[in-house]
Amino acid sequence: MRCDFFQLATTGVQGLQPYQPGKPIEELEREYGVTNAIKLASNENSLGASPLVLQELYKHLNNLARYPDGNGFILKHALAQKHQVDMNCVTLGNGSNDLLELITRAFVTSAHSVVYSQHAFAVYPIVTQAVGAKHIVVPAKNYGHDLVAMQAAVRDDTRLIFIANPNNPTGTWLEQAELKNFLDAIPNNILVLIDEAYFEYVDKPNYPDCSLWLNDYPNLIVTRTFSKAYGLAALRVGYGLAHPDVTNVLNRVRQPFNVNQLGLIAAATALTDTDHVLQSVTLNRWGMQQMTQTFQQMGLEYLESAGNFICVDVEDGAKIYQALLYEGVIVRPVGGGYEMPRHLRITVGTEEENFRCLRALQTVLNKR
Repeated sequence: MRCDFFQLATTGVQGLQPYQPGKPIEELEREYGVTNAIKLASNENSLGASPLVLQELYKHLNNLARYPDGNGFILKHALAQKHQVDMNCVTLGNGSNDLLELITRAFVTSAHSVVYSQHAFAVYPIVTQAVGAKHIVVPAKNYGHDLVAMQAAVRDDTRLIFIANPNNPTGTWLEQAELKNFLDAIPNNILVLIDEAYFEYVDKPNYPDCSLWLNDYPNLIVTRTFSKAYGLAALRVGYGLAHPDVTNVLNRVRQPFNVNQLGLIAAATALTDTDHVLQSVTLNRWGMQQMTQTFQQMGLEYLESAGNFICVDVEDGAKIYQALLYEGVIVRPVGGGYEMPRHLRITVGTEEENFRCLRALQTVLNKR
């Protein structure tokens, strides 16, 4: 007798659609018959990992049969020193996405609501839906978070608020004063998660380092990642900073060995190579200028971005995305759940990658 396993899934999971990552280069070349394709779709670091990281990883390849340190002592100690917090404030994750799920699963049920912004990171609605919680999606203001409206949207059953700063995919950012005012207005029994995945790239006045506020707001959680500026996306390492009582709860649901051994080593080493991060940030700054100047010359509107990516209005994002694939260029359409069907999100790459992408975009747009 056949069983309808879909009906066995929880109601929240039944309503989900799988997350769609950026198309891999190998898949594009196989399906479209192109060669030397470039991928500017997933906000990866085009410089790659630090040479120091690669050297250190090579020393540990003979230990792959051993489980990693389940508590991640060395990395947690390094992060505690970096942020001047107790180690009990640090939770490690399999990328910062892992932290988003851990926090939601640990604190939110179907009896609660979760607040997040329109055009915000796709994982926020996914983890909310997975636990069966109620979605409170607050309309964006100029494609960014409207904190006044988000505060007004909070209900008695609200347990968690997601804020991305800078936001993905729009690149918009919030300044210190408005975030402080927001946190001051939120009751302590409502967790506020500030997702700072692109923190290292930001060079904007009055942009805050929210990890410095943990002592002032016990309901604050700050998440960061090694996938972007540190160039370790393949190894999946992220972390959260929070009050020790919050961290204690997270460790009760965190899977043992959720960060692999090579990831722990790579992340701890990457923290020591500040020059590589600086090079990555500098390359991004020049690349962003290359992108925006060309968009202006092409007469294309774009959203000013504080991350390592930029959203550009091409009128029909899905159509232009498909056309760029035939040119060997992978970018990211942001229609669908992001509700931005006119836009493409393009990661800032190397000078040559940016040039190829912009040339292909001009070619495609001229064919319309």
